[in-house]
Amino acid sequence: MTTTKAVKVSLLPDAVRREASRFRGEFYECLTARRDELFELADAVLCVDGAVKSPVNLTLLPEHRRGHGAMYGDLNHGRLDVDCLRTVLAGLPLPRFDGGRLVLAVDVSPWLRSDAPCSAERLFCHVYGRAKTASQFIPGWPYSFVAVLEPGPTSWTAILDAVRLGPADDATAVTAARLRGVVGQLVAAGQWQAGDPDIVIVSDAGYDVTRLAWVLRDLPVELVGRVRSDRAMRLPKPPRMHGVNGRPPKHGPEFRFTKPETWPRARDHHVHRHHQLRQGRGSGMGPGPSEAHPPLFMARP
Repeated sequence: MTTTKAVKVSLLPDAVRREASRFRGEFYECLTARRDELFELADAVLCVDGAVKSPVNLTLLPEHRRGHGAMYGDLNHGRLDVDCLRTVLAGLPLPRFDGGRLVLAVDVSPWLRSDAPCSAERLFCHVYGRAKTASQFIPGWPYSFVAVLEPGPTSWTAILDAVRLGPADDATAVTAARLRGVVGQLVAAGQWQAGDPDIVIVSDAGYDVTRLAWVLRDLPVELVGRVRSDRAMRLPKPPRMHGVNGRPPKHGPEFRFTKPETWPRARDHHVHRHHQLRQGRGSGMGPGPSEAHPPLFMARP
């Protein structure tokens, strides 16, 4: 006797299929050399079952319809218009939080290359989890990326930009330049308009949040990050008192994060909430800013 089992097939909605088809067409236009082979290679990477341990294994998949020689020629001579791809990614439907707010995350992810001593511009990447009690420095390529976070219990992120850091690059300066480019592309794509909530940018403790706040002060963004506990800040200068002679102070009293007795009181926070906090001198953070780099400010919300 033959029995029939019910099979539930999940189909994508028509709107999702149309959007996916449009993205594939725009991605194909971003390929400027060996585009057919590059397109099939990208399909093979997405459809492979498990990690890609060798590029030659991708030629065995049904999505890759060419031979080994075409694959190696693609890796050596294929070209991709990166700026065009960034524009395409910025125009995709992006996940949003409550109120339609966009939340971006910036971080550095290393591509460890300890077994490739001839690779150019390798750096020592600080990684965790490879030793029992301590972190390690392993040769590799660090990549700075900007991603859109998605609300809810999910680990999926939409990568909008990624760039490899070189030996002479300043991670904070590169991040500021890429964030300015990403925000500009989001505005040009209509993802943010006047009246929308500011874009939130989340960073780790490795970034200088005060410096980023100063460099990106003209953009509709809000920065969320951890500040080192040994930082010393300065409150706004007090108002000029009548009958007091002498040169007025440039800054207010100093407060340190590690000394609660120096923290401003709640009413002080209310009075000066529209002013700016300046990084105090003598805080162990090196010399003061030069003319090319303005002072580091952190504006209170």
